[in-house]
Amino acid sequence: MSTILDLPPERASAALAGWLAGHGEPPYRLTQLLPRLWQRPAGRWAEATELPRALRDLLDAEWPLPRLVSETRQRSADGTEKILWRLPDGDAIESVLIPEGARRTLCISSQAGCPLKCAFCATGTMGLHRNLEPWEIAGQVRELLLAESPTKPTNVVFMGMGEPLLNWPAVDTALTLLNHPEALGIGARHITVSTVGILPALSALARRPEQFRLALSLHAPSSALRLTLMPIEKRYRLPQVLEAIKAFKRRVTFEYVLIEGINDRDEDLVALARIAREAGALVNLLPLHPGGAAALVPAPPRRLAGFAAALRRRGVEAVARRSRGLDIAAACGQLRIERRETGGEVSSEPHGDVHQPAGVGMRPHDADA
Repeated sequence: MSTILDLPPERASAALAGWLAGHGEPPYRLTQLLPRLWQRPAGRWAEATELPRALRDLLDAEWPLPRLVSETRQRSADGTEKILWRLPDGDAIESVLIPEGARRTLCISSQAGCPLKCAFCATGTMGLHRNLEPWEIAGQVRELLLAESPTKPTNVVFMGMGEPLLNWPAVDTALTLLNHPEALGIGARHITVSTVGILPALSALARRPEQFRLALSLHAPSSALRLTLMPIEKRYRLPQVLEAIKAFKRRVTFEYVLIEGINDRDEDLVALARIAREAGALVNLLPLHPGGAAALVPAPPRRLAGFAAALRRRGVEAVARRSRGLDIAAACGQLRIERRETGGEVSSEPHGDVHQPAGVGMRPHDADA
């Protein structure tokens, strides 16, 4: 679907300015139209009652505003919310909204499904249905502004369904829509892209002038061990990825799901501390939740806390994350959509995949407020 919502603000402005001129409308109309795309979004142009009725009808006919449909919205006992969005083609994705004091972190999806098949992630068991369009990615924020009780996230993390850098052209535009002051206006330091390390797009992200945050899904301190958990290691080797992240101006976060007997050994700790020190990285230690390979066993909470403490003693800033939204299958490792063969229906699956956002539970100096 081609839509004005897929265009960054400068291109959207030029397209609408030309269209308005072609229809004999005064130039000032542009200042009325543009805020209705993202800043004060309209569900349909018909809702923009500051415009003449005839113009609204014409806009709805020629520049329709597509929507994501909130099919289900579940609320956890801890305040975390999981939203199932129906896409225009009938497919579906999920977002997770996580409140933490004044912070409201929205974990968004960039693909419907995921092709990577990481051992601890259930999204990969779905396979890849398709890439999302820019408006479908940024639209997960837009729809919260359009809700009956509007909510604007303070932070956005690309840690939902899919690998963002495998959908780089759309994610590139979506980052602009999320950040640009004439679109959603969320500060770059409050937007985190999580990736397994897709090298060409990683370099492209590093070249952007904005200071977007980067989280690397590491999960193993060596290429050999990482290969047993993450098939992408066959194509993009860990030494290359660690070299590539040196191009980022801001501190990188390493995401590390702690799995008993796999990556929580003393030798893993020593190796992780070494590469984290070399990269100047913050380490997020994440609990393993149901959703990936059944044979994987979570490291006990005591080991998780001890692992973090041992990293700190070795000069690495490390945080042991707590589970959020576990009772609604919205915690780390628990976003997945089940496709039913009859009628093409989709529903939330009790176990699926999402990496817990890096911003959740951070001490004040861990992220910009």
